Amino acid sequence: MNKIIEICNVSAAYGENEVLDQVSLTIEKGEFIVVIGPSGCGKTTLLKTINGLVVPTKGEVLVKGEKLTECNLVSMRRHIGYAVQGAKLFPHMTVEDNICYVPELENKMTREEKDRLTKRMLEMMELPSELAVRFPSQLSGGQKQRVGIARAMAADPDILLMDEPFGAVDEITRKTLQKGLAGLWQKTGITIVFITHDIGEAFRLGSRILIMKDGRIWQEGTKNELLRLPRDEFVERLILPDSKTSGGRKPGY
Repeated sequence: MNKIIEICNVSAAYGENEVLDQVSLTIEKGEFIVVIGPSGCGKTTLLKTINGLVVPTKGEVLVKGEKLTECNLVSMRRHIGYAVQGAKLFPHMTVEDNICYVPELENKMTREEKDRLTKRMLEMMELPSELAVRFPSQLSGGQKQRVGIARAMAADPDILLMDEPFGAVDEITRKTLQKGLAGLWQKTGITIVFITHDIGEAFRLGSRILIMKDGRIWQEGTKNELLRLPRDEFVERLILPDSKTSGGRKPGY
């Protein structure tokens, strides 16, 4: 195994409000890390330290062995896919132009190259090729989310960061997207860091699950490890709804 992300004693704050408190974490290449915890616990801030959108007040973040404080952040980000809730597609661009946006920042693409890349990414996401000429307003919620993932994957990134990407779709679509993402991870071996509020989603997807509380990693492990030996009542309340039901429920905080 190779270290691809190292978060070393990182703290972060927004003004006077400390959001991360001396967090340390090593992520190996090919892991599917799911981060879960109550609102305000630091999940999204932790994710954003990985691509330099949040600069730590203390500590250091390394990606592929490079310190983010010493590398070209613009270049680094082009090799880190980023997918968020609601997809956030460019509304004035077609699906094809959305998918090819980041690769075209690197190198101007020919018509044939754009066609090939778009076709490959739509096939990967199990979407029909005729969607290439449509605009986001002409897509369903599930289609938008898949195109958002396709755009994040189009530059063949080593890392895919996902901030509650399926939170805005219905439950049936959500489960379909979860299955598709799990298949994509298995096929590509990409490293994924995935934020969610849903413990059922965390258990279905994560090869390792991080539970956060008050800006710290409170407990981590596989689904079985967490269910077998929860650290305290906080963790029990978070994970027990899923252990008692087959489909999983969002925990109440």
